[in-house]
Amino acid sequence: MRLKALFLVLAFLISVPVSGGERWKPPRDFVKAKVIRVVDGDTIVVSIPRTTFNNRKTLKNLKFTVRLIGIDTPESKLNRRAKLQSRESHRDIQTIIQLGKEAKKYTESLLITGKKGRKKYYRTVFLEFDIQPQDRYGRLLAYVWLPDGRMLNKEIICGGYAYPLTIPPNVKYEKEFLRCFRKAREERRGLWR
Repeated sequence: MRLKALFLVLAFLISVPVSGGERWKPPRDFVKAKVIRVVDGDTIVVSIPRTTFNNRKTLKNLKFTVRLIGIDTPESKLNRRAKLQSRESHRDIQTIIQLGKEAKKYTESLLITGKKGRKKYYRTVFLEFDIQPQDRYGRLLAYVWLPDGRMLNKEIICGGYAYPLTIPPNVKYEKEFLRCFRKAREERRGLWR
């Protein structure tokens, strides 16, 4: 009887997935992309390996700049946006740029898989689009999902490296990002140290 009970317990334990052992599978409408480089804390460049249009024409290795929806990080280079952030935050431009470099470094740390000399290797990610898939500058607007099922946008704002930036109609995770932002500020994470 004890042997039978032990066998049932072992069979049950084998059939239950081990925590963390399950592999996250992106929904079918997410687009698989390879990160090529990190431009800023909230902007990356990706290559989409293969896309088929009208079930006929296949295009390969299309490169796109992707702006992460719902977050805004300080600029890491001197430009008009950095000057605007400096005026809005009442901080000098060098501080804005330094904070932007920290945000970029954090974003890169979530995406990089290795280095060889000066060459960096990045992860494959999955793009989720909202209502508006592109901005007026031609960049894709997306929620970027890591292979383990974490959302890059959320990781950056929860880590304390971004402000929430909601631009309708792309508002799917607005409340979640706002909660993360408040918690990061309260706990003095990332740029709020």
